[in-house]
Amino acid sequence: MIKPFIQSAALCASLALFALSPAAADTIKIGTEGGYPPWSMVDAAGKVSGFDADIGAALCKELQSDCRFVVQAFDSLIPSLDAKRFDLIISGMSVTPERSKRITFSIPYAVEDAIFVLPRSSDLVSASSAEAIFAGLKGKTVGVQGGTTHGDYLRKMAPDVTLKNYDTLDQMQIDLDAGRLHATFADLTSQSKFLHKVGEKDFALSELIIKGSSAPEVLGYGIGVGINKDNTELKAKVDAALCKLINDGTVKTSSEKWFDIDISNYEVCKK
Repeated sequence: MIKPFIQSAALCASLALFALSPAAADTIKIGTEGGYPPWSMVDAAGKVSGFDADIGAALCKELQSDCRFVVQAFDSLIPSLDAKRFDLIISGMSVTPERSKRITFSIPYAVEDAIFVLPRSSDLVSASSAEAIFAGLKGKTVGVQGGTTHGDYLRKMAPDVTLKNYDTLDQMQIDLDAGRLHATFADLTSQSKFLHKVGEKDFALSELIIKGSSAPEVLGYGIGVGINKDNTELKAKVDAALCKLINDGTVKTSSEKWFDIDISNYEVCKK
């Protein structure tokens, strides 16, 4: 939902917002954005919900640890993890080579594709290729969330498109609804939820889905948990716990709850 308080809460909060139990000395702190529904949302009381919150809660239960979410802007999450302000990032973050230079990632426990939302009247809705969409958007403004792989992808594949970066998905969708953007480009799951919210009278998803596997070096190799490079012991524990959550159906249940589809990455735990 588009709620004005999400931006201020997500960007200004710097303390724990979601706890499985009272904070302890060995509490695992988890960085998340809090403004990217239905992955991560924070309400007026400071409680985090969404797919990321479910995964964090289940992961912490497996690790038998107290956990606490720290909410801040998406593009500040990696610098804060570098600075050890928290221990993990769970924020729908794609595993990419560029990010992997700075932090370690868990196994990619979920997979996600991307898609455009366009005015329903646009011929680009039925475009049969990415190149056709890029050509049709030449010189036009497309909204992306700052710090995400979606902006990186369009900068590489569609340099003639004008990008406008947003701190939160809500801000981007408000501008699209107000006619200040020609299109938005984001995760299929989030775009579908937006369209469901505003209805399909004025906007539509592009028929073409941009598969993450089509450009993994930019769009990523799946969604992973970010971990400080110095914490190799925690990575091993997180990887083992995530495989258990995939294999016992926990990730599937949460995925279908928030997205209506299963985005579990079953292949990664078969290796």
